[in-house]
Amino acid sequence: MLRKGGDCGIVIPSGIYTDLGAKQLREMLFDQTRVTGLFGFENRKMVFEGVDSRFKFVVLTFRKGGQTTHFPAAFMRLDVQELEHFPAADNLAIKTELVRRLSPDSLSIMEFKSELDVGIAERMLKFPLLGETISGRWNVKLAREFDMTQKSAIELVETVPVPKLLPLFEGKMIWQFDHSYGQPKYWVDEKKLRRYLYGTVRDDNQILEYQKYRLVFRRLAASTNERTLVSTVIPPAFHADNLASVILQPTQNYHLQVLFLGAFFNSLVLDYNVRQRVTTNLNFFYIYQLPVPRLTQGDRFFAAIVERAARLICTTPEFDDLAKEVGLTPVGAFGERPFSEPQMGVRQTPVQYGVTEPFARARLRAELDGMIAHLYELTEVEFAHILNSFPLVPEPAKVAAQNAYRDVERGLIQ
Repeated sequence: MLRKGGDCGIVIPSGIYTDLGAKQLREMLFDQTRVTGLFGFENRKMVFEGVDSRFKFVVLTFRKGGQTTHFPAAFMRLDVQELEHFPAADNLAIKTELVRRLSPDSLSIMEFKSELDVGIAERMLKFPLLGETISGRWNVKLAREFDMTQKSAIELVETVPVPKLLPLFEGKMIWQFDHSYGQPKYWVDEKKLRRYLYGTVRDDNQILEYQKYRLVFRRLAASTNERTLVSTVIPPAFHADNLASVILQPTQNYHLQVLFLGAFFNSLVLDYNVRQRVTTNLNFFYIYQLPVPRLTQGDRFFAAIVERAARLICTTPEFDDLAKEVGLTPVGAFGERPFSEPQMGVRQTPVQYGVTEPFARARLRAELDGMIAHLYELTEVEFAHILNSFPLVPEPAKVAAQNAYRDVERGLIQ
């Protein structure tokens, strides 16, 4: 409705610059207008009464005609009085060319807060996005599974566990490197569910995804939570629609790659990247836009990352087969003492492959964060900046990650 050269200012939810459904609007803004300001703010001070305080809005201004090569931006602001001085010479300027490289399929705009954030994003772009298909390397496909909103599916669910039923995994049941964070609420009959999945197609007992160890992540997430990307490996079982599977294809040593990618999904570096994009749901296109090294056996840190991830995940008997496949040797609960050989007449402690003692688990996670930061070639200042962007992560965990980064640099962690 604007004349050429006319200016528009609008207050609108932040999905205008993040959500996939608004991609065509962003294309129009970049190609047919000059964006003159993008001021994002949270409703913490209840600018809009009756709206959740965590809800994010943006004041978007643009002029019709021409194209946008860069635009001033501010994100996660709390005081709308800052608009009196926005945009200013010292405001962050985001290049549209960078937006296209970071999010080629959606043109989502990341919520950068400083030039340091922009530099970290560009450094991480050295690696391909997960949505890219690369010949000769492993690739990923994301999948939903059991949709609890469908009546035909709900009828297959039991609320009381009985023998031979499988637990139905849900988002609230997992945490990072932990498949038993919460107890199951629903159970399903495997035979009935296979018939449901196959429909009219004959079931010849093919191996389906639910029969494998697989990487899953919570689909409900927010950038204001303690952690945004919450993921783990679950044992063979079905899962509900509030989780999503990460299927690697094609690849040899499938489970090694699953553990490797699981370590990245739970790293502070990758979480930092995704939480600058997310509003309230971790939709597939956010995951496909993550830059991740496609490492395999023989690459630097690959074996060390896989072993540590396996120690964190293989903590119950359901994962014994995975532990053996990876080549883990039995350890004590503290992750240090190897089990002795069985002795005649002596009652033995059950074999344990994973680490359950909290301090030892925290150490393994810190070491993973340190190695992954080095794989992205981040400087110590950049990694410290990432750690400080997680206000709800306990300070000891951030200090341990920073120390692990230094230990990697010194060659003490390999």
